[in-house]
Amino acid sequence: MNAPTEPNWIESNRQALSGELNWLRHLLENAAHGGVDGVMEKPEATAAILDFVAGQFQLSDFERALLLLCAGVELEADFAHLCAVAQDDARSDYPTFSLALAVLPGAHWSALSPQAPLRYWHLLNLDDPSRISISRLSIDERLLHFLVGVQSFDTRLEGVIRALPAIERLPPSQQDHADHLYRIWTSSSKPTLAITLNGTDAPGAQAVAARACAMLALYPLLLRADAIPANAEERELLARLLQRECRLISAAVLIDTHVAASPHLPPFLEQLACLVVLLGDKPEAYAHHLITLTVNKPPPQEQLDIWREALGDDASDVTALRALTSNFDFSCADIRAIADEALIETQAGAACHAAVGDIARRSARGGLEHLAQRIEPHASWDDLILPSAQLTILRGIARQVRHRVTVYEHWGFAAQNGRGLGISALFTGDSGTGKTLAAEVLAGGLGLDLYRIDLSAVVSKYIGETEKNLERLFNAAETSGAVLLFDEADALFGKRSEVKDSRDRYANIEVSYLLQRMETYRGLAILTSNFKTALDTAFHRRFRFIVNFTFPDVTQREAIWKRMFPKAMPSQTLNYPKLAQLSVSGGTIRNIALNAAFLAADAGESLGMSHLLHAAKGESSKLERPLSDAETRGWL
Repeated sequence: MNAPTEPNWIESNRQALSGELNWLRHLLENAAHGGVDGVMEKPEATAAILDFVAGQFQLSDFERALLLLCAGVELEADFAHLCAVAQDDARSDYPTFSLALAVLPGAHWSALSPQAPLRYWHLLNLDDPSRISISRLSIDERLLHFLVGVQSFDTRLEGVIRALPAIERLPPSQQDHADHLYRIWTSSSKPTLAITLNGTDAPGAQAVAARACAMLALYPLLLRADAIPANAEERELLARLLQRECRLISAAVLIDTHVAASPHLPPFLEQLACLVVLLGDKPEAYAHHLITLTVNKPPPQEQLDIWREALGDDASDVTALRALTSNFDFSCADIRAIADEALIETQAGAACHAAVGDIARRSARGGLEHLAQRIEPHASWDDLILPSAQLTILRGIARQVRHRVTVYEHWGFAAQNGRGLGISALFTGDSGTGKTLAAEVLAGGLGLDLYRIDLSAVVSKYIGETEKNLERLFNAAETSGAVLLFDEADALFGKRSEVKDSRDRYANIEVSYLLQRMETYRGLAILTSNFKTALDTAFHRRFRFIVNFTFPDVTQREAIWKRMFPKAMPSQTLNYPKLAQLSVSGGTIRNIALNAAFLAADAGESLGMSHLLHAAKGESSKLERPLSDAETRGWL
C-alpha cells in the first residue's frame, strides 16, 4: 500500500530521515579525514518512506544507502562539499559510484547494472554509463519529491496520464460490475492481471474501473491508447515509468481505447507488470487471454432514478422523465451533464423539462449528423390528410414508440424474448402521397429528431462494406432514439432474384442485415417504397407496421389545398372545390402552391386563381402530364 500522509507520520518520517542523513554525513566526514573519527552506528529509527521505496523495488541495504546519498546532496547544503573533499577533487562535488563503494557499508558492484532496481526503475540517473565508477549520480526528480512528501507525476508522464477522481457511487447495475472486478482482483493470485471492460457505455466503464480501484485503495491512472509511443525505446520507458508510479502510489493503469486504437498497444501490454484495465475491446493482435466484463448503459429504470436525482426539485413531471428514458439512452455521466445545463437554462427562465428535451436531442446527435440528413419536424397531425385507416396505424406507431419502455422493461416483454423489439414500419405509395410528411409528423409528435438516409450512399459495391456502413449508422443513432427514414428504398429492396453470382448472394445478405438491424434498433426505423408490389413478400413479416399511402381523393385534395397556404400570405378568394378537381398528389399540390406564391410576389399581387393556374400548367409540363379541361374548368 502507499506510504501514509498523516501530519504526525510526516513529522516522524522527517526526523528519521534527518537522523539517517546525519549518519551518512558522518561517513562522508570520516572518509574525508582518512577514517580517524571511527564508524558511527546506523540509527535504529529509519525513514519509513525510504523503507517503503526499498521494499517496493527490492533494494539491498547498499542500494538504499546509495539512494539516500544522492538524495542528501539535494537536501543538505554541505553534502556536495563533503563529496568533493572525500573524493579529493573540488570539481567532484557530487556522488559517484566509486565514492559509494568506498564509503557505504555492504557495497556491491551489481548495484548499478542496467537490470538492477536503481537503474531499471530509473530511481537514479547515471550521467555517463560508459564511465560507471566516476560518472555523476543523481536521484530522479520524481523520487526526490516522493521522499519529501510532495506528490507530483514524473514530468515525462505529464500530459500522457491523468489520475481519475474517486467515484463514490454508481448505478446498481454498474456497481455490480465494480464488485465483480474487486472480487477478481482480490481473489486472483496474479498481481499483474489484465481485464478489459467493453460495452455501450464508455464513461460508465471508466467509472466502474475507478470505483473498483477506490474499493482497493488504488489510484486509477488513465492513459489514452493513442499516446503509446511508436518508438520501441520510448514505449519501454513509458511502461517502466508507469509501473514505477503504480508501485510508489499504489495505482492501476486504465488504458482507454474508445477514443482511438493503437497498433502499439499489444507490445505495450506485454511490458506492463501491474494491474491493467483496458477500456474498450481487446486488441486483435494481443494473443493472451483477458477477462472481459461488458458495461452497458444503465437500464431505463436506473436512468429514470438518475434523472430524478440530477434534476432534484425540477423532476416533478414523471411523464416527461419517462419520455426521456424511452427516447434516449444516456450514460450516467451524460444525464448529469444534461441536467446541469438544463438547470442553468431554467434559472434564465426556460421551462426545465423543455430545456432538458432540447439539450438531450442536441447531445444525442453525435456522429449521426455526418451519416444522414437531419430534417427539422414542423408538420403536425392536423397537416396529415389521410384515410382514417392509415391515420389509425400511424397513431399506433406513435403509441408503441411512446410506451415501449413500459411494455418492454417494466412489464417484462424484453426479458421474456429479446428478439424483434425494434419498431419498424414500411411506408408504400406513389411519390408525393405523404410518406415523408408522415415520418416528420411522427418525429415531431414524439419530440425526436428525424434523419433521412440516402441508401445509395450507404450501399457499396464492395462486399461487406454496406453492412459496415449500416452498423456505423445504427450505432450512432442508438443514443438518440431518432426516427430513421430510409427513403426510396426500392433500389435495395427489389424482388430477390435468382442467385447467379456472388454479388447476387451478398445483395440478399445486405437486405437481410438491414431488416435484422432494424428489428434490434431501439428507436423507430421507417422504409419508404413507391411500389409495394416490387417488394418480396417474405420481407413483409419483418415489419411491425405497413402503411399504404393511397392517392388522395377529391375530399382529401380539398383539405390539403386548405392547409397549404400560410396565414401571413396575402390572397384573393380561392375556390378550393375547383382546385380539388386537379388530380394530383399532395406533393404536387405543394409545388404548385409554392410556385404560384412566387409568381404573385413577383407581380406584386395577392395570390389568386390565375397564379395557381399558371403554376399548375408549369408543373404538368414538368411531369409530362397534360391538364384536362375538366380539371381546370372554373378556375378563372
